[in-house]
Amino acid sequence: MPLSIFGFRALWSPYFLLFTLLLIAGFFYITIKKRHKFKDSEPLKPSQAVLFLLAMILLYIIKGSPVDLVAHIMFTFHMVQMAFLYLIIPPILIASVPNWLWERIIDLPFIRKIFKFFTKPLIALVLFNGLFSIYHIPLVMDYVKMNFFLHAIYTIILFIFAIFLWWPLINKLPGHHQLHGLKKLGYIIGDGVLLTPACGLIIFAPAAMYATYTDGDMWLKAMALCVPGSTLSGLSISGPELFTNMKAIEDQQLGGVLMKIIQEIVLGFMLIKIFFEWFKKEQEDAEKINEAALLQNEPHPAE
Repeated sequence: MPLSIFGFRALWSPYFLLFTLLLIAGFFYITIKKRHKFKDSEPLKPSQAVLFLLAMILLYIIKGSPVDLVAHIMFTFHMVQMAFLYLIIPPILIASVPNWLWERIIDLPFIRKIFKFFTKPLIALVLFNGLFSIYHIPLVMDYVKMNFFLHAIYTIILFIFAIFLWWPLINKLPGHHQLHGLKKLGYIIGDGVLLTPACGLIIFAPAAMYATYTDGDMWLKAMALCVPGSTLSGLSISGPELFTNMKAIEDQQLGGVLMKIIQEIVLGFMLIKIFFEWFKKEQEDAEKINEAALLQNEPHPAE
């Protein structure tokens, strides 16, 4: 059965597209047009502009395009959506925002203490993975997916905690929690380990666990998150099996596997990046030592 039966609004989320465009316009308005009003501000780098646009494009694809609709039909796409939303978009977003703008955001009175506490590496690591794992407990996920406001709140909270998770690895603000050397490696390994139990539960479960992907009535209630009620009421559909030939248990297992694979790719990229940063720093330090030694051994002219 074609996805077009759900209508244009469900497929392309025009309101979310408008929200994304407003974010883009607001970002460039502040960082270019109004930059002079901020103390110590610097011109927006082309790389930052590209990264911000990339983050916004990915955000719309994941939450506004037909991908979001399919994520309510197939658990596989749900997990791919989770991977992009919490493992790929946050670090790109952090890197795209100039330091001077981050400082103004974080220095707001009601944000400063919260940000400082929740970006402590151990707290950020445990809380994000804990919230992610709790969300994928069948009873929790089924309940959240059938309530529009609860689902929106949980999604936003998880995204904020994903920012906290990536902050110690990505940010370069003086005085903020930053990891260096072996601590970065340990943090990345810890993130991979803490997410494994949730993925393992999903992959190795003996049967499909989520009623919002297997029970017709509960699935229809969950579909109301992205399909207008007036559209759903006019459709004669019984469940997600009308849109896929994949068995529910296979769909669930594939989703868990893809989530873990994407995570390993992202963390592997971070490890490679850290290695090259370390290698570059070692070379620079070696050159400085050599230069200092040469200067020290240079013969001084007789007085």
